[in-house]
Amino acid sequence: MRRGLLRNCYAIAGPNVRHSFAGDSVLIFHAMCERYVLPDQVTAEREFMPARAWWNFTAKFNVAPQQYVPAIRWHDGQSEAVMMRWGLIPSWAEGKWVGTPPACVEIDEIQSSPTYKASWLSSQRCILPVAGFYAWQLTETKYRQPFFVRLLERSVFGLAGIWDRSVGEDDDVIESCSVIRVPANDLMKTIANTENRMPAILRRRDYQTWLRGTPVEAKAALQPYRANWMQAYAVSPRINSAAPDDPDLIRPIH
Repeated sequence: MRRGLLRNCYAIAGPNVRHSFAGDSVLIFHAMCERYVLPDQVTAEREFMPARAWWNFTAKFNVAPQQYVPAIRWHDGQSEAVMMRWGLIPSWAEGKWVGTPPACVEIDEIQSSPTYKASWLSSQRCILPVAGFYAWQLTETKYRQPFFVRLLERSVFGLAGIWDRSVGEDDDVIESCSVIRVPANDLMKTIANTENRMPAILRRRDYQTWLRGTPVEAKAALQPYRANWMQAYAVSPRINSAAPDDPDLIRPIH
């Protein structure tokens, strides 16, 4: 909804919605890369060629945190495609988390944060297949305009993630993940202008390094993607809700 439609109204936020206030208006928005577009399974397998595929999914235009998402990881000497919950719960939490588990983590936090340190030292890294992601721009009128961001040279690409396995009291196993965020490139500084961050997009040549390399080698692969290889355009504010899931979500608006 546009700013004017929210005047004198209250909005109830979902677990990953943040609020900003301008006068008597409520502005609803999401953090950078807390929504993305998922390709179909065949296309994802063609891009990443996992040795073992245990995942099962269909294309989606509105993937949100706390949903189960496909991910590729390195396990027993092979690449393995599995489903994980988006929002990492660390092993020490024993399946419990107060509030909403984090969908994203800053690159500077993965080695020091208690939530991620053990996963990082254990090389529990993964790749999330995406066809594009959403970002929100704060306009001069204080309206949060959603944008769809994609790559020009690849219809499907991988975001760098980190994962963990947490076992609850009833021996319920939760495997979950977070997307890693890096400093924004010039394009994303313009779009995500209140955060200046972007998801860590992996180059094809870095897939194996990210999955199998040492922590030092893997971290070196996390660089802001080249802005001239990306495209971003404004889309409908329908994406502010987790309910819609149709191709019109990525249709450009003028």
